[in-house]
Amino acid sequence: MKIAILSRSTKLYSTRRLVEAAAERGHDAQVVDTLRCYMDIASHDPAIHYRGEELRGVEAVIPRIGASITFYGTAVVRQFEMMGVFSLNESVAISRSRDKLRSLQLLSRRGIGLPVTGFAHSTRYTSDLIQLVGGAPLVVKLLEGTQGMGVVLCETEKAAESVIDAFRELDAQFIVQEFIKEAGGADLRCFVVGDKVVGSMMRKGKEGEFRSNLHRGGSAQAVKITPEERSTAVRSARIMGLNVAGVDILRSNHGPVVMEVNSSPGLEGIENATGKDIAGRIIEFVERNAAKGKTKTRGTG
Repeated sequence: MKIAILSRSTKLYSTRRLVEAAAERGHDAQVVDTLRCYMDIASHDPAIHYRGEELRGVEAVIPRIGASITFYGTAVVRQFEMMGVFSLNESVAISRSRDKLRSLQLLSRRGIGLPVTGFAHSTRYTSDLIQLVGGAPLVVKLLEGTQGMGVVLCETEKAAESVIDAFRELDAQFIVQEFIKEAGGADLRCFVVGDKVVGSMMRKGKEGEFRSNLHRGGSAQAVKITPEERSTAVRSARIMGLNVAGVDILRSNHGPVVMEVNSSPGLEGIENATGKDIAGRIIEFVERNAAKGKTKTRGTG
């Protein structure tokens, strides 16, 4: 099978592992720089060109699209879908999960546990917005932030008002969320492939840091999750429409609450923490499911 891995670099751990896992199973995996693709948007014969020639014979595509190139990246995935190529995660699902506000609204509608969240345009009623999420301490989070950037813990209501006013002055879009103190600066990353959690780890922030992102110096270790946490992770991925997802969960006093559903979860942390061949599980899923024209959206979303 010829598989295109959409990634900006062959040196990234996740990209390299997917190439290795595909090769071990006898597949031809080509790393394709998403931003170097260009598209022939023709009515009857859509095509993708790459490095001066048409990209032919691709049977499946694995998108590894960074948040900064979501718009163009999903356009490339959509073009593959229009060509009838199976995409591990489809364009609509990627866009849905990248929109933090929309994803929370969709999860909420389906009864998934979430931190109490507020969203507003005007700062005229900031104090009421703060009370809506239970008052301080609370978290103010930029909708465009990734890997813990643009996330601020406000210990007091005065601090929260200052941060909200500052973000508003910058015309930034943000949400306000309750702070789950009992999580102790730790979260769960549940790695979902298909309808199963194939690996899970607990990430904990470094001393004095409430954000648990590994990119910010956090640590990770394998963890056994509860049936409720497992079900929450799988349902969250399904609601987003993602075949592969990293679902971030906090353990709260009222059960698991979902912080984010990631459409391009990194493999390094989860493979190192669990010792599992997660890349292999992804390639196995592609083997079982890839077929011409099997994409659900066909580029219409």
